[in-house]
Amino acid sequence: MQTETKFWAIVPAAGAGTRMGADMPKQYLTLGASTVLEHTLDTLLSCQRLSGVILVLSQADERWAEIAPRYTEQTLETVVGGAERCHSVLSGLDYLAIHATDDDWVLVHDAARPCVRAEDIERLMNTLENDTDGGLLGVPVADTMKRVDEALSVSDTVERDGLWHAYTPQMFRAGALRMALQQAINNGQPVTDEANAMELAGYRPRMVPGSRDNIKITVPSDLPLAAFYLQSRLSS
Repeated sequence: MQTETKFWAIVPAAGAGTRMGADMPKQYLTLGASTVLEHTLDTLLSCQRLSGVILVLSQADERWAEIAPRYTEQTLETVVGGAERCHSVLSGLDYLAIHATDDDWVLVHDAARPCVRAEDIERLMNTLENDTDGGLLGVPVADTMKRVDEALSVSDTVERDGLWHAYTPQMFRAGALRMALQQAINNGQPVTDEANAMELAGYRPRMVPGSRDNIKITVPSDLPLAAFYLQSRLSS
């Protein structure tokens, strides 16, 4: 008897977010009445097709316990992450292997992307559920792109046709992603995201158009911008 393919989410949240210059990891910064992480988790948990969410935390995390009681009734589990993003995602995949099949879909989403829209997540799942290579949300590059040298002098204008900004979630088969990440780690290949690992393993992820307001909180000026986007949705 064939089992139904399920969808799961992994949220790597073990990073320190040093570029924010804050006294706490950026996922715990306040954004309106909630933390960045709560906004992210609430949107993911609102997606009915997701069977569960795996939150990957740092061994030294002391703040999750403050908001964890909000999620005791949710299909949310926590695991300990590793030194880099790839290790944390792999930790989540190893835990998920107990509950999921290799053919199940896994959506990896940045903890610091609190403005992701539920409808974009649903579009990603609907677009790729019969695909073989998986893919990710993104938007086409709209600005003129420049390449600079170490002195920040422009050395080249880069043709933007075919260039996209890579967002998350990024959605791949659990077994294939686990092998791709493990292979990259074993080979000492640095990977910037899950799609990068899959590309190195010979896959060709598909881009699925998302919303430009799915920004990642990286520097201090991103926080008020994210607050503006979220407040604008409440007002519309």
